[in-house]
Amino acid sequence: MVTFVLPCVMAAKTLPSTGAVTGIKETLDFFGDPQFAQKRFKAHGDVFETRLLNQRLVFIRGEQTMADLFAQGDALEGWWPESVRQLLGSRSLANRSGDGHKARRRVVGQLFSAAALSRYTPSIAALVEELADELIQAKAPVQLVPCMRRFAFAVIATTVLGLDASDRQALFADFEIWTRALFSIPVAIPGTPFAKALEAKKRLLGRLKQVVAQTSAERGGLDLLSGGLDEAGIPLTDDDLVEQLLLLLFAGYETTASSLSCLMRALLLNPEIEQWLLPELLDQPWPNLESRSCPRLDATVLEVMRLTPPVGGFFRRTKQTIQLAGVAVPPDRVIQVALAPDLGDGSCDLAEIRPERHLDGSFTQTLLPFGGGGRVCLGKALAELEIRLMAIGLLQRVHLGLTPNQDLTLQQIPSPSPRGGLLVTASARHKS
Repeated sequence: MVTFVLPCVMAAKTLPSTGAVTGIKETLDFFGDPQFAQKRFKAHGDVFETRLLNQRLVFIRGEQTMADLFAQGDALEGWWPESVRQLLGSRSLANRSGDGHKARRRVVGQLFSAAALSRYTPSIAALVEELADELIQAKAPVQLVPCMRRFAFAVIATTVLGLDASDRQALFADFEIWTRALFSIPVAIPGTPFAKALEAKKRLLGRLKQVVAQTSAERGGLDLLSGGLDEAGIPLTDDDLVEQLLLLLFAGYETTASSLSCLMRALLLNPEIEQWLLPELLDQPWPNLESRSCPRLDATVLEVMRLTPPVGGFFRRTKQTIQLAGVAVPPDRVIQVALAPDLGDGSCDLAEIRPERHLDGSFTQTLLPFGGGGRVCLGKALAELEIRLMAIGLLQRVHLGLTPNQDLTLQQIPSPSPRGGLLVTASARHKS
């Protein structure tokens, strides 16, 4: 008689928990302590559960955990906090799952194709030149963060929506109100940020409907959406389309504004990196950048995004039990993927900014600065183009210097940004 010995299958570990019951203290710590997740990862491992605002959340990090998550995509669906769900709208692809999400993502994704980006480049380059002239002509120090935010919004509003300057400014004011309340307490009491954001959303959707109704020749890149179909093969209604455009504004704006602000902050705080980078930037043709590689710029952008990812995390919800790094996560659990940088245990230089690590082969971690999986940030390709054009076009023309005695720490919500606005002096750079 032959006896077969089955291979040992290791049972999944129980999901570790902080033990939070009401979530009140955890919520206060979450908003008040930048090291909230890191401290709990250290105590509980790369997968743990806690409670925030009475919502159970499973925080995860780590290479194996991420790989396991993406490998089980069919067992997951998108999820956002209630404030985000209401402010984006029920039709938004961010609030859709399955075929409805895929269909709308295909439609809106046309605005970020390679052909579309090539079409946008001259307009973006002109906006960079406009900003450079504005900085050089300024009679007093200028806050760079608001400049970057206006630039990022101008790109998405002008190149995609085809708005003129006056319409763009009107839309921008409401958009800033709307953006600031995305991650807020969803109580619509008059005067609260959330209530103001709901009113701003109504005005934004009304204006976007007007844009959609214009003739294609006046609509920037919106002609690329012509004939967009939903999951049933039916053309998207205007109400559906404008909610996708509202998300598009956010996807093509917030992450870019954050990335640009953090890149400029890093260069200003580390002038030796700017000096290492400048020869490559000054050698680039402007604005035709397609034929030249910029390895030092690419490495610097990656390093800044490693230390200050523009997306601090993203959410998924389990539809069935899944295993992440050997830990069982039950159904109907909201997972927050933490994209905070892994700075090591102090025995290496990961806490330091060193772009060369991305060129010398010493860095092996997987970076997801724009999220990952089937819901990676829609504006990723446009953001990368804008960052490249801004870094080359601005630094070829302008020498920037930090003014003393300002707050250079980062606020984290909705995306990292220097608290003090990054006050700088500017002067024309003369190529030698």
